[in-house]
Amino acid sequence: MEFPLPLIKGKLLKRYKRFLADVELESGELVTAHCPNTGSMTGCSEPGWEVWLSPSTNPKRKLAYTWEVVLTNQQHWIGINTHRANALAKEAIQSDLIKELSGYEKIKAEVKYGFENSRIDFLLSSPNKPDCFVEVKSVTLLENEVGFFPDAKTARGLKHLRELQHIIKQGKRAVLLFCVQHTGIENVQVAEHIDPAYAKELKLAIKNGVEVLCYGNAINSEKIYINQSLTFNN
Repeated sequence: MEFPLPLIKGKLLKRYKRFLADVELESGELVTAHCPNTGSMTGCSEPGWEVWLSPSTNPKRKLAYTWEVVLTNQQHWIGINTHRANALAKEAIQSDLIKELSGYEKIKAEVKYGFENSRIDFLLSSPNKPDCFVEVKSVTLLENEVGFFPDAKTARGLKHLRELQHIIKQGKRAVLLFCVQHTGIENVQVAEHIDPAYAKELKLAIKNGVEVLCYGNAINSEKIYINQSLTFNN
């Protein structure tokens, strides 16, 4: 996935109030950008790091920029925009880059399902195959050379795990896809030290037949794309 418009480089000053980031552009101009990431962003938002912003084409928008990418002092690229994860997953599925999800004829996004008023990220379908429900999660937390999810307690994530298990009971396929937007992460595991309830439910979901897939991305200031399968340590 290439960014629609060239990104604008700057230096991160601070991230605050979850959705805001102050950035100094190369021109010296100080701007406030939208931060499209509701997590703790541990290890992703250190002041002084190089960041890239996408400009908005909407003149009525309150904030003219969105924070997309950061480059750490360890030269790791991180995709900040968690909303990009679904687009990356869809692109990879349609291009048959995720072998476990290849062979389906149709892909639908944001389909209502389950018993808790949910929407699945993607529903894959094909004649003579069970429907496949795919929930996508963005992973950016790196600790001790391991990627972790979640990076904060997530009631929404718990609900999704319950819904996926319900799908399994219906004889359909349920997949949790970790889209790793951090080039320093080579394997992923559940963050039991951050959200023990989520960790417990994920172990139960796996036992009940929910599949877990992890895929990493190549990232730079021009594009992001899924390029490799990573290991999930249960």
